[in-house]
Amino acid sequence: MQWITEQYVNFASVIDDVTLAQNRLTSSMPFVYPHFASMPDAHLGLGCAVGSVLPTLGAIIPAAVGVDIGCGMVAVRTDHTAQDVARLDRRALREAIERAVPLSAGNNNKRVSATAQPRIDTLEQDARSAGFDPAGYVKQWRLQLGTLGSGNHFIEVSLDEEDNVWLFLHSGSRGIGNRIAQQHIRAAQDYCARQSIGLPHQDLAYLEEGTPEFDRYISELLWAQRFALLNREEMMDRVVRQFTHWVGGPVVERERINCHHNYTHRETHYGKDVWLSRKGAIAADPGRPGLIPGSMGTRSYVVTGRGNRESMNSAPHGAGREYSRNRARKTFTQDQLRTAMRGIEFRDTPAFLDEIPAAYKDIDVVMQDARDLVDVRHTLRQIINVKGD
Repeated sequence: MQWITEQYVNFASVIDDVTLAQNRLTSSMPFVYPHFASMPDAHLGLGCAVGSVLPTLGAIIPAAVGVDIGCGMVAVRTDHTAQDVARLDRRALREAIERAVPLSAGNNNKRVSATAQPRIDTLEQDARSAGFDPAGYVKQWRLQLGTLGSGNHFIEVSLDEEDNVWLFLHSGSRGIGNRIAQQHIRAAQDYCARQSIGLPHQDLAYLEEGTPEFDRYISELLWAQRFALLNREEMMDRVVRQFTHWVGGPVVERERINCHHNYTHRETHYGKDVWLSRKGAIAADPGRPGLIPGSMGTRSYVVTGRGNRESMNSAPHGAGREYSRNRARKTFTQDQLRTAMRGIEFRDTPAFLDEIPAAYKDIDVVMQDARDLVDVRHTLRQIINVKGD
């Protein structure tokens, strides 16, 4: 941990100058209280760096929540072990999961499934209570529930240090959440322009509490966060079903953890109620379970929070990029990706080259930097990886 300014504390030992400059700018906003914190996986982002913890009084910066509202992880520890699955065809499970969960940007379900319908009903009721129609953003939003997306979103089957089988996935609010985020980023920019508010960067535009613009944003933000959580639950239920068919018998869930890492929540820190925006960070209150995935092919972690005061009870959400996607594609080769994924069942395609582990920070360094933020309960190693193009 290092104090960069009185308003900015940094937990990352590996962070580039451009990201540091962006964080200094964000931390200088007048409503930041008590201070801004960057997590061990921090890297450059839209308006606000990924790996940011931003507590604010009376205002919220929509770009500091991220465009994938509610993005996060869910993991299930099963009652099965490595010995139970040692002789099974891993490719068969990968392909079954790929059939059960629509992958890649723009791919939706063909219909609303029986398991998704109660979740859709909940979201429709929540939207009515919030006073908006999600179809105004995405007409077919209901068909997006239970879909993965692309980029760094994934579904994995892993083993922990005791060879217990875990099912693990990472996704968010899909196209509907992105549209909501983009709308309110623009609304914040328009609001600041109308109020003649000078900004150090247009993506730091904010909405002030007590205004109709702020109230609408909070209502739709909370809805999108709920969508993201239920989206992960729906996908995980499908993955559990495919795993059940694969092992040929019932599967008992020993534990399920579902946590956001792009969201805003009302919390109390340093004696004041603040809006706490975590963009690429998980909540790490004392004893709270959490998930920190590595990059494709590397270890992931099941953790409990330590309640670090300076971090506002937060922790990193993953490894954090070191190479942009374009730079990664120009730097690394498909053979290098195959080497990194040796021993892991995955779809061997150049589409995943920008997700090669070498494009990310070393997860061991990130976890070392997070030693005051979380305690590690389980260390997971992948045996199956599913991603969208």
